[in-house]
Amino acid sequence: MFAVTASRFDAENPVDGLTLGERPEPEVPEGWTTVAVKATALNHHDLWSLKGVGLRAERLPIVLGCDAAGLDEDGNEVIVHSVIGDPDRGGGDETLDPKRSLLSEAYDGTFAERVVVPRRNLVPKPAELSFEEAACLPTAWLTAYRMLFDKAGIQPGATVLVQGAGGGVATALISLGSAAGFRVWATSRSEAKRKRALELGADQVFEPGARLPERVDAVMETVGEATWSHSLKSLRPGGRIVVSGATSGQVPPAELNRVFFLQLSVVGSTMGTREQLQRLARFLVTTGTRPRIDRVLPLDRAREGFAAMAEGELFGKIVFTP
Repeated sequence: MFAVTASRFDAENPVDGLTLGERPEPEVPEGWTTVAVKATALNHHDLWSLKGVGLRAERLPIVLGCDAAGLDEDGNEVIVHSVIGDPDRGGGDETLDPKRSLLSEAYDGTFAERVVVPRRNLVPKPAELSFEEAACLPTAWLTAYRMLFDKAGIQPGATVLVQGAGGGVATALISLGSAAGFRVWATSRSEAKRKRALELGADQVFEPGARLPERVDAVMETVGEATWSHSLKSLRPGGRIVVSGATSGQVPPAELNRVFFLQLSVVGSTMGTREQLQRLARFLVTTGTRPRIDRVLPLDRAREGFAAMAEGELFGKIVFTP
């Protein structure tokens, strides 16, 4: 089968570590099943994997990709939940399983014609969603869903600041927050991306570090070092930052005096559960919200998608179709 694999690490030029070509058919362990991939989406996780972050050298070569929508062995349309974990070890939440992983970390991922996953990781795809739309959900959109509706501790009408509008999680946060009745503000260095954020439903947009009209109830943080100080300064007393990534760096000054004096909360969030993925799909059907797709490329042109992500030349999700 045709697949896109990480064959080596290159921190400076990660795309050079890609290999596109034929791979052996995957073996199917007991309790697992095969999905014929109809669409799969690119995430920053895939780019970091090529840099050697979160992926051990002894696992190379490995098929990349966390997200997929396709057909199960009975021909049913499904979405693949990419968290490989045991809910019992996580107190009912597979993302809290100490041994959990994502597809493409310990097991081959979804950038292939077929992927093998545990049977419990299959979620029915609503007919209202296309395969391309559904493929955007398991990582970026599920991460955003959990950040907003599980970790943020806010109610409709609250003001939310989304740092770094443009990537998959950020555009999902804007779309979901707007659909749920939050007042969503967003930042971006790009005037074009700020304009697109307004089109997605953001109420106001700002340049990074800009003084806001008022302090916000919660900040959705995926950028890290470059925006951390602004995120802290933007919160009202008692407000909360939800962190799910740090693409610009992971060691900003903590500013603990601001955290304790204003009684701020800093909450980490990673992915989401299978049940939350099901609820996310229903939410999209009910509200009519759909993922913003930057472009759809055939899988054999995956290098173009990776290069665009590496350069930040995207707004929304890049989707591959085998």
